[in-house]
Amino acid sequence: MIRINLLAVERERTKRRTGGITLAQRVTIACSIILVLTAAGVGWWFWSLQQQSAQFDRDILAAEQEIQRLRSVLSQVQQFETQRVQLRQRVALIEELQRGRSASVHMLDEISRAVPERLWLNQIEQVENLLTIEGRTTVLTALSDFATNLERSGYFKRPVEIVNSQVETQQTTEIVRFTVKAEFALPQPAAR
Repeated sequence: MIRINLLAVERERTKRRTGGITLAQRVTIACSIILVLTAAGVGWWFWSLQQQSAQFDRDILAAEQEIQRLRSVLSQVQQFETQRVQLRQRVALIEELQRGRSASVHMLDEISRAVPERLWLNQIEQVENLLTIEGRTTVLTALSDFATNLERSGYFKRPVEIVNSQVETQQTTEIVRFTVKAEFALPQPAAR
């Protein structure tokens, strides 16, 4: 008699049916998983690029607003700089006028101190800082003393020039008419 073991065959068939996924099915599942992961990766990458692009747009907008704000600040700084320069010029002019205000007083004071005895002044002309002094004296040495005194005062630049001197006889006295040119300059203040 031939014996057939039917139980073992059924076990193999059930093992094959229940137990396994074929190689082709495994490859298909793996490819599907890879495809899904790749799509998810590309989707995430696209989303992150959009987020970066949006952030860059916000940064550019903020930078442009900052540029506009800084331009207005820069224009204000330029206006303040212009005002500062103008104020410095005004202050310098005021200081110069203050020095010049007392200059005439000093000039006349120094001239009066420089006049020796027997010398008279007839006319003083001033063009800017250049003075032309006309006068008379009875002694020629008084004229040289006058020029020397002006130079020593420190308020007149050297040399004080005697432009001309003419001797005139009036009645029995000789009178010397003279013209002196001198440049007035305030002495510089001492360094502190």
